[in-house]
Amino acid sequence: MALLTAPASSVRPEARVRSGGRLAARARSTPGRLTALMLLLVVLGLLAGIAAAVGIMQRSALVGGVRNGSGALTIQAQQLYRSLSDADATAATAFLSGGVEPVALRQRYLDDISDASAALAAVTAGAGTDRALVDQLSAQLPVYTGLVDTYNRLGIPLGAAYLREASGLMRTQLLPAAQGLYRSERNRLSGDLSGGAAFPWLAVPLLLVTIAGLVLASRYLTRRTQRLLNVGLVVAIGAAALMLGWTMLSWVVVQGDLDKARTAGSDQVDRLASARIAALTARADEALTLVARGSGGDFDKDFNQQMITLIGDRPTGLLHQNPDGSDDAVRSALTGAADQATKWNTAHKNLRDQDNGGNYPTAVKLAISGGAGSTLDAFSQLDRDLATGIDAANDSFDTRARAAADGFTFASPGLIVLTLVLLAGVVAGLQLRIAEYR
Repeated sequence: MALLTAPASSVRPEARVRSGGRLAARARSTPGRLTALMLLLVVLGLLAGIAAAVGIMQRSALVGGVRNGSGALTIQAQQLYRSLSDADATAATAFLSGGVEPVALRQRYLDDISDASAALAAVTAGAGTDRALVDQLSAQLPVYTGLVDTYNRLGIPLGAAYLREASGLMRTQLLPAAQGLYRSERNRLSGDLSGGAAFPWLAVPLLLVTIAGLVLASRYLTRRTQRLLNVGLVVAIGAAALMLGWTMLSWVVVQGDLDKARTAGSDQVDRLASARIAALTARADEALTLVARGSGGDFDKDFNQQMITLIGDRPTGLLHQNPDGSDDAVRSALTGAADQATKWNTAHKNLRDQDNGGNYPTAVKLAISGGAGSTLDAFSQLDRDLATGIDAANDSFDTRARAAADGFTFASPGLIVLTLVLLAGVVAGLQLRIAEYR
């Protein structure tokens, strides 16, 4: 029986009750309440500081990606699309020359293929790139160049058949894939712009709650101690207020810069790039209509459709839309491009009249030679205007994106320092009052 008897506790129940009672009594005492208040304010301040600093870091990373990530890749994808379109138009125009291909056109075609390959390599290196589209472009671009090189060694009409096959591959496979890559990168850029300009929904409420808690704590101490101010809490309130102001100001400034980067930069690049692609497609249509020698009706219809896209009834045409938020250089480029597109359309109608009237050599001359009534002159100036506009819009985008990134330069370390000041103020201010009760 002795083995089944538990040893008696050396601590009396009355002692345990008295110990628990003392802890409860201390928690209910003024020092205990002040200690609990201090811990609560420290936790609030720490959470608010972490939310503000981490939020700034995250948005700063997104803004940095706008310039060096998605923004740069969007430009490369647009360059890929443009280079492929220009290669198609140049190859078709060169074929009309007959005989030996003009050196200038051959070099332009080779430069386009080189630029397209470089842009494809740059886009391929980006994280999140659509690998299926990249693989499609990588596999079919050599096929296209092989067809073009083949028609260069053949005469009419066999060479024309290879040219049409090459152009068909470009339009049905390569260009849609390039457009898909461009849209994918454009969507990523839009996401980074939106994320970088997002309102700090977590940091701001936490900072407001922290400031409210500090103010209430200061009033509580004033009533309990009959002292008007607690220096530590005043410093903490000031630090929290500065954190809130800095967080809000950086958001307002960065949001404004990113909005300008979008309206004056990326949106204008998108519109101008689309116009340039339409112009290059129309140029290829014009040449392929002549190459077809009477059976190019579909190409001529597509030319007319591209012209509607460019200079359709206001405000539907890309070159006639009101460029809200754009810079003067972009507006000037659009105005010049619209004028040249109108001249080109008029010259093209004359070219078609000559071809339909049996004056094929005259029609070809209007397409590939300069001079009065030449479609080449109008197209070339149109392409230069659009290229100038794209460069100006890209410069605007880079300037505004850089300004947005600069808005975060000192925000994160500054918020960390202010968080430490806030915590030090809370601990110093309340420990001073707690020590008075010892």
